[in-house]
Amino acid sequence: MKTLVLNASYEPLGVIATRRAVLLVLSGKASTIAGSGAKLHSRSLVLDAPSVVLLNQFIKVPHRRIPLTRKSALERYGHVCAYCGKYGDTLDHVIPRARGGTHTWDNVVIACFRCNNVKSDRLLADLGWKLPFELKEPHLNMASLISMRWNDPNWEEFTEPWRRHELQLAG
Repeated sequence: MKTLVLNASYEPLGVIATRRAVLLVLSGKASTIAGSGAKLHSRSLVLDAPSVVLLNQFIKVPHRRIPLTRKSALERYGHVCAYCGKYGDTLDHVIPRARGGTHTWDNVVIACFRCNNVKSDRLLADLGWKLPFELKEPHLNMASLISMRWNDPNWEEFTEPWRRHELQLAG
């Protein structure tokens, strides 16, 4: 069984084994917010297995980065060419690497084969092209990641507000 862990601010931090969650609760480091309904038995205790635990102290979480890979870029841009809007499956460096461009989120888009070949190693200004959006590094939304990977309906009330918050920040 798995347990959702919330920071003291109710921000979803991740998912851990229920056994680890029970140890956090028994040691006073976390409180059970929602039970799973299952019972855990020991020699001297019978506990409701936690489905969601809240840490008693706030933990500062470092900024989580999404690595730039072909797969992650295709997922982010939905296989849509940044230049013509058609299906795209190639990476393109807006400022070509041959001209000093970097392989970072603020310089990489998805392009269709045709647009990638037309652009080649030229700058957008050379072709009179413009991007329809601003390039920036994506933010890892832990609430969305938890919802997609585990999809536990009991956790939705805890993850949904954070997903909406992240969408507002990204918008």
